[in-house]
Amino acid sequence: MGDESAVGLWASFAVAPGWKLKVIGSKPAAAPAAIDDERSDDASLVTRCLQGERDAFDAIVERHRRAVYQVCYRFVNNHEDASDLSQETFVRAWRGLSRFKGNAALSTWLYRIAVNVCLNRVSAKKPETEPIETDRFVDTQTEDPGAGVLRDERAAAVRRAIAALPEKQRATLVLRAYHDLSHQQIADILGSSVGAVKANFFHALNNLKKILGREP
Repeated sequence: MGDESAVGLWASFAVAPGWKLKVIGSKPAAAPAAIDDERSDDASLVTRCLQGERDAFDAIVERHRRAVYQVCYRFVNNHEDASDLSQETFVRAWRGLSRFKGNAALSTWLYRIAVNVCLNRVSAKKPETEPIETDRFVDTQTEDPGAGVLRDERAAAVRRAIAALPEKQRATLVLRAYHDLSHQQIADILGSSVGAVKANFFHALNNLKKILGREP
């Protein structure tokens, strides 16, 4: 499946997190068989995609879109940018699907693409944290408004601190703390060793404490 075949075969994503990729110009494919082993099911979907059943890629997007979007959002702290990065992740996945060998889970492969896409974006552009609309998050009937504002300010401080971490530390922290991935899974995604992942996570936590300690 080459880059040239991707042009014109997909339409667009809707607004995150409810978007899905639609492939045009192909016959509808039968729904994948329901099986317990998600990895086997993913492998089956990849095989069908490579055989020309492009609707199978819609199924891949539908299955993994939320997780990929969440990874992207943790990197950029902005819903619009996270949506764009998620779309770019799946476009790259579509174009490079023939290179997926099944040595790792499809989700691991997609995470790897998402992390690379996000790191490239972060390197080129400093992420902007969305403004906090405190009234949106405060339930005046069940929560003291002051407590709600303080909670949101703390959350914003944590996001700023994570954004200030070195790339590998930031990626490790996001995947470990927010997505509860194992050290081995993170190593597979980042292309590093388990020892390096543990070290990056340790240093990320220490740096996070230092940065937050400087917050007013």
